[in-house]
Amino acid sequence: MYFAALLARTEDGWEASDTELDDVETLSDLADLAREASAEDDTVLVLIEQEDAWFGVVRVDGEDDPRIYVSDAAAAARSSYGEILLTDELLGREPGDDVPDLDSLDLDGTEDGEPASAEDDEEEAVSTEAITHSPLGDGEILDDLGVSEKELRTLAAEDALSAIAEALGASEVLETVR
Repeated sequence: MYFAALLARTEDGWEASDTELDDVETLSDLADLAREASAEDDTVLVLIEQEDAWFGVVRVDGEDDPRIYVSDAAAAARSSYGEILLTDELLGREPGDDVPDLDSLDLDGTEDGEPASAEDDEEEAVSTEAITHSPLGDGEILDDLGVSEKELRTLAAEDALSAIAEALGASEVLETVR
């Protein structure tokens, strides 16, 4: 079970809205969704959690590149929404590293309908194992809003979004969309 909300900072405080991520396929889509939530170029936070497993924060300040923090990279990697946040840059990979080069593929015309081999399963397991069960991203993402990197790293997934909202003074608005 997922929960996702947008917190947009306005001159009157924070405004919250729940959001569906079904049509979001990339970080760029998510950043565009966040920008639409702000009438000005104010700060917008996208808060995402998956049942006690992991949480993520994406911060969009105007047209700046989004900043990302994920509490447990390995747990997020097994999630469709987590995969949106775990960009190649965040993982320290070159873009397209996980996509095989067409020249290296054995394209003999028998690919359609072939069952996955044990070797394929091993490769997938290795790529997921390479991502650790530790926080990943910009730990200072909320420093100027009252949540230090140390505090962010100690938050448990089950109550992280509530703790962040409380530190921002946005508990009530977040609870209205929960």
